[in-house]
Amino acid sequence: MKIKMKMTTDIPPQVTTPDAVETRLGTLTFFDGFPDDATVEKVYDNLDFSRGVQAFLTAMPGASVYAIREGLHSLGADNQTVFITETLMDSKSLFLTPNSETVYSMMWLDLKDGPLVIETPPNILGLIDDHWFNYVGDVGNAGPDRGKGGKFLLLPPGYTGDVPEGCFVFRSATFGSCFFWRGFLVNGDPKPAVESTKTFAKVYPLAKANNPPPMKFVNVSGKAFNTIHANDFSFFEEVNHIVQEEPAAALNPETLGLLAAIGIEKGKPFAPDARMKKILTEAAAVGNATARATVFRSRLKQTPLFPNSAWSTAFPGGNHEFLSQPGVRNLDARTFFFYYATGVTPAMAAKMVGVGSQYAVAFVDSQGRALDGSKTYKVHLPPNIPAKNFWSFVVYDNQTRSMLQTDAQFPSLGSQSKGIVINPDTSVDIWFGPAAPAGHESNWVQTVPGKGWNTVLRLYGPLQPWFDKAWKPGEVELVK
Repeated sequence: MKIKMKMTTDIPPQVTTPDAVETRLGTLTFFDGFPDDATVEKVYDNLDFSRGVQAFLTAMPGASVYAIREGLHSLGADNQTVFITETLMDSKSLFLTPNSETVYSMMWLDLKDGPLVIETPPNILGLIDDHWFNYVGDVGNAGPDRGKGGKFLLLPPGYTGDVPEGCFVFRSATFGSCFFWRGFLVNGDPKPAVESTKTFAKVYPLAKANNPPPMKFVNVSGKAFNTIHANDFSFFEEVNHIVQEEPAAALNPETLGLLAAIGIEKGKPFAPDARMKKILTEAAAVGNATARATVFRSRLKQTPLFPNSAWSTAFPGGNHEFLSQPGVRNLDARTFFFYYATGVTPAMAAKMVGVGSQYAVAFVDSQGRALDGSKTYKVHLPPNIPAKNFWSFVVYDNQTRSMLQTDAQFPSLGSQSKGIVINPDTSVDIWFGPAAPAGHESNWVQTVPGKGWNTVLRLYGPLQPWFDKAWKPGEVELVK
């Protein structure tokens, strides 16, 4: 019975809390709105867990860059070393969804000692991203040098010194940055792109512009190294490294607050107690599961490329900032991209007829079933494939999102592949399976029994029929 006091008024029921509330956490119990000890324990455990899951999904771009840094450091990275795939990238290295048709060059840039001058080769597609995987700038065909080769100046956070003329100027919000570029085969030969990089690529401190240190070029084709972030508790340790090393201003206060809430804070040790470590271990597992669901079973309306088709875009959201509208982040689109791919630039989302590349990804067959390495599948590409330069399929391991490790050096096939059979009407049939179908050996990509896989169809120099969807690839059909 409620006591009527002189100041008593009617209280709207929606602003009060019942004595018992049934939730996914179980029964939460209150005395006139005051939570009991068991309820406090439940909600704090849930709060820490939910923040851990959200931290996993939100900080994933940074962890991905950190893993790239560690992979390049394992090879001896410094500001003067270019890691180049002289005979293309194969499946021995763990790298998110690379291709096997262009020559990759990779560098880790450290700006702690001041600005760096970057000289680039002609006819490349290159980009610089900061330590949190924010876009810094493009070089090459999509950059301000328009593929002619140029001189760039990369400035560190807070730089207020002189900026010499004659350079394209980029500013990084972090001291660490990843620098990638792709060179192109000439009649199937990677050597011209390799020689161009060795001739023209230079990185040196602005302070040593009059006497630049020599460059080093390391061939990493066929080398085993890992650039994939962790999916267990050590994920949070990876993120902590970035928070400690980079300026707080490089990240927004909301995300820094989220990380601080789980114990990752600049200038302080990350040392969770047993309770918190257990919660974060589970949060990493659920965050990883969430990311995998977001990629392999996307619920984004922007993901499907065609109605009633399993082909999806590799870049949902249509812009490099993953904004559904100005000022509104599409969180699942960001998770999709960073769990599956790497390298952020507006050029990846731009629709340019005859320029750059476009991507179609298949995670399931025509019936929506996961692709099984023990089974055989067929894809029909209709006539007049809309690629001015070339097209290719590359097969990836669902676990690592890296190239599938098979008996073949390159788990791929495309219009540049020697011996590939093109049908008289210019259509092409491609088979995927553990063994080559009789008579179709030249058009077969090997898969591995017991392993799941996915594939990316790339169109280099995509033509208008791709953009207006007048042309679409056939589905991945199970061969019975």
